[in-house]
Amino acid sequence: MIRVLLVDDHKIVRTGIRKILEAASDIAVVGEADTGEQAIDLVRLHKPDLVMMDKHMPGIGGVEAMRRVLASFDVKVICLTMDGAGPMTKRILEMGVMGYLTKSCDASEMIDAVRRVVAGERFLGAEIARQMAEASIKGDHNGSVFDQLSERELQVCNLIAQGYAGRDISNMLHLSPKTVSTYRTRIFQKANVDNVPDLIRLAMQYGLIDSKYS
Repeated sequence: MIRVLLVDDHKIVRTGIRKILEAASDIAVVGEADTGEQAIDLVRLHKPDLVMMDKHMPGIGGVEAMRRVLASFDVKVICLTMDGAGPMTKRILEMGVMGYLTKSCDASEMIDAVRRVVAGERFLGAEIARQMAEASIKGDHNGSVFDQLSERELQVCNLIAQGYAGRDISNMLHLSPKTVSTYRTRIFQKANVDNVPDLIRLAMQYGLIDSKYS
C-alpha cells in the first residue's frame, strides 16, 4: 500500500484529491496538512511514502516546506500547482522533487504519477511537460530573477513577499534579526528592487508566491 500525505490549504481541494487517490486499491491517504509547518510534523508522525504538496502555501511556503521534507526524510514529493510550469519549476525539480502536476490533471494521471514517483521515476504532468517544451522551443531560458538567490535567500525572500516582518522571519528560520536584515539587503540588490511592494510584484510574476498571500 502506498501511503500518501496531502498538503494544501484548501480543504475542498484535499477532499477532492483524497477521493481520487483512494479510488485506487493500492493508495491510502494517511494524513492531511494545511500548512508547510504542519506537513513536516505529519511526515515525521506518519512516515508516508509520498507527500503531495501545493506549491503555494501560507507560512514558510510550499517550496521551503518541500525543501525541508526532502532534506530531513526519506520520502518522495510531488508538487501540485495551479499555474503550470514557470521559472520556479526548474528550481523545484533541482531540489529533488520527483513529480510535478497541475491541479487540473486527470484523475488517472494523478494516480499514475503517485505510482511511478514512489517507484523512483520522475513524472511531469502532460500540461507541465507541454509548457516546458514550448518554453524550450521558444528559447525561453532566461529563467527567474530568483534563480540567482541562494537557498537561504530564497527562504527569506518568500517570507518577505508574504508580508512577514523581520522579527517573524528571524523566529521562523532561527536566524538573528541582523542576519535577516543582511539577507534582505542582498535580495533587494539581486532582484534589483528598492522596496517590498516591488519584490512582491516580482514574486507573483515568477510564481514564487500566490496573490492570496501578498
